[in-house]
Amino acid sequence: MQYLFDHTGRRYLDLFGGIVTVSVGHCHPKVTAAAREQMDRLWHTTNIYLHPKIHEYTERLLATMPSHLQVVHLVNSGSEANDLAVLLARLSTGHFDVISLRNAYHGMGPHGMALTAHSTWKYNVAHMFGVHHAMNADPYRGPWGGARCRDSPVQTDRHCDCAAGHCQASQLYADQLAETLRYSCPKGRVAAFFAESIQGVGGTVQFPIGYLQKAEALVRDHGGLLVMDEVQTGFGRTGEHFWAFEGHGVRPDIVTMAKGIGNGFPLAAVVTTKEVAAKMSEALHFNTYGGGPVSSAVGIAVLDALAEDGCQERAGRLGTRLLHALAQLRDRHPAVGDVRGKGLMIGIELVAEPRGRQPLGTDAVGDVWEHAKDRGLLVGRGGHFGNVLRIKPPMCITDEDVDFAVAVLDEAFTAHLPQ
Repeated sequence: MQYLFDHTGRRYLDLFGGIVTVSVGHCHPKVTAAAREQMDRLWHTTNIYLHPKIHEYTERLLATMPSHLQVVHLVNSGSEANDLAVLLARLSTGHFDVISLRNAYHGMGPHGMALTAHSTWKYNVAHMFGVHHAMNADPYRGPWGGARCRDSPVQTDRHCDCAAGHCQASQLYADQLAETLRYSCPKGRVAAFFAESIQGVGGTVQFPIGYLQKAEALVRDHGGLLVMDEVQTGFGRTGEHFWAFEGHGVRPDIVTMAKGIGNGFPLAAVVTTKEVAAKMSEALHFNTYGGGPVSSAVGIAVLDALAEDGCQERAGRLGTRLLHALAQLRDRHPAVGDVRGKGLMIGIELVAEPRGRQPLGTDAVGDVWEHAKDRGLLVGRGGHFGNVLRIKPPMCITDEDVDFAVAVLDEAFTAHLPQ
């Protein structure tokens, strides 16, 4: 479930979940049984032949979505899902140019690498044609934002002039998106705007409250679609909603999802409207393994486990508790520059000097990371500078796991961070 064991039998608390992929727990008995039962009955057949599991699963998946989203394309990974979303947006709007945000990560396929705005994940090959990156709306590291700007139980300690319930930073960042639309896109027309509900690989960056609503309005005014990337944030991980975009108050035209959808089994999806999907009838399109019998059976079992185990409620309750405890560590350790997130989508940014937000060097971050591992705690690393500890565990952790994680991190910070 939330634990992994090495070759000696030593146990580790997994707070990274296979890079935010194990949603309901390693080897969850319900999911494992569903896969085994389906494999004993029918392992694979091309989907030009009807099999009931794919239809049962897509109906179950659509029941979790807003009613205007009525079509599912099943694929195998988040990169495939985002590549297909780019194709859908370009076909349905008739426009070519696409906008994503700096610091975004949307995969390593041809379109995904173009959407991704991390030089550390980009190879020196042609991939950027028609994709533009707008300024990232980051209340901690960006030029605007502060202590009243995030939808999180824990705010940055950066000064903020925003009045309660009115985030000035969101408008300033939206103005930068408007500049990108005005100057970079042909005649101001765009096919789509891509955004993660919370940036994952980029270091659990949360946008200012209201930013995505403003971005959605701008993009629609310029002929484009809103594409929400829920590869890491979906399936209840943020606690308050099943889909994290619901917390932003937006109405996406396309939603991409992967990782937690299959609890580690290769499964992903693009969910969209009938109008957008209609363009796919103009030529043949096929995915050999997408929506196969076993992956569909696994997807159904994951949805069952999420509901039966109360994963969304647990993510909200324990995530909030963990965030508050980590904020206390930030107050005690000057090199903990920021604690942020929602539910069990959490980031801890380590800095060399809090006032200037200079990233902590990778060697020191690595020492913290290794210390935690040696004490039986697995966390991830992310952010452009590799200085953000990423906490995204299976959503079956306990209060005892939270206490253990905080104690180990406190010990690691004391041992390896500048005090």
